[in-house]
Amino acid sequence: MGNALAPYRRLTIKIGSALLVDGKTGKLRTDWLRSIAADIADLRAAGCSVVIVSSGAISLGRRLLGLSAPSLPLDQSQAAASAGQIALSQAWADTLGEHDIVTGQILLTPNITEERRYFLNARTTITTLLGLGAVPIINENDSVATAEIRYGDNDRLSARVATMIEADCLILLSDVDGLYTAPPGKSPDAAHLPHVSQITPEIEAMAGGAASHLSRGGMTTKVEAGKIATQAGTAMIIAKGTENHPLKALTEGARHTLFAAAQSRAQARKRWIMGTLEVAGTLQVDAGAARALLSGKSLLPIGITAVKGDFARGDAVSIIDPEGREIARGLAGLGREEADLVKGKNSTRIEQILGYDTRSEMVHRDNMVVLLGLEAKV
Repeated sequence: MGNALAPYRRLTIKIGSALLVDGKTGKLRTDWLRSIAADIADLRAAGCSVVIVSSGAISLGRRLLGLSAPSLPLDQSQAAASAGQIALSQAWADTLGEHDIVTGQILLTPNITEERRYFLNARTTITTLLGLGAVPIINENDSVATAEIRYGDNDRLSARVATMIEADCLILLSDVDGLYTAPPGKSPDAAHLPHVSQITPEIEAMAGGAASHLSRGGMTTKVEAGKIATQAGTAMIIAKGTENHPLKALTEGARHTLFAAAQSRAQARKRWIMGTLEVAGTLQVDAGAARALLSGKSLLPIGITAVKGDFARGDAVSIIDPEGREIARGLAGLGREEADLVKGKNSTRIEQILGYDTRSEMVHRDNMVVLLGLEAKV
């Protein structure tokens, strides 16, 4: 295998507690952390942007608070997460800071990646950090969890984050170097799978069966993460992360399993817009705007003649031409009230009208499906 990361420019890297924290002492594996920080610095120097989804808060917090029981009740797990999150964030900030890399901490819960308005705000924060040259460090907000904290949730969370920011590839660093036809520790005939083109029931069976909401980690939740990522156009790699410089190893041909993206990110996103989201409003446009949309341009407020419906920023809206024919569908860049205020206005006046700076597009072309006859142009 050659450089496994060569095709990708935006990476989401998931790191589990066992890689970051020594299971016996409860302390950080400092040498390992420094090695992966060096890897991240090298990737960034090569033009990649990197997002880290890092476990480890509860493991670190247990030692800080003197909680030694093998299994903690929920309230103590939350307390450990609260104390550990500070230590975890500081460790990443200090270690990446040695390479002059700024970090930003973001704590997520599943509803943030599932509810549209929270989703948009989280995505904006992460992409803004990336644009400013920082590395976002993301973890599930276990300190305020409302259900039992389960090992393996960060596999799925990392997949949601990867799709939210439209990462090219999700890397799950693990204690194994990929997917096998059977558990390698139990079956001497287990064969390593270097490439998975599609996650089928047979692939799920190799991982231990289809994952559910109550699954507890292991390969099962990694394959479930693969389903989330690949169906949205993000490739996924499972690789061994226990040794120092695990990302550098991937660039040098280390064994891993690549789960191929089912389709391009653009195709996945636009099919989701067209086939999944309920239309919340309508924007009627003039003839000039209609021609611009059909040629692949974004919809600007100046081309809008009428606004109907009750929609918020990020909701799906239908775009109709002067004759009332639907010519496109997309995600609104402004809510209904703001859209009414700026319709027909030049983009240079938007900040003056709304009182704050915003993107000038009412619907950006990346968030739009143009309808041609009975087919959607994606």
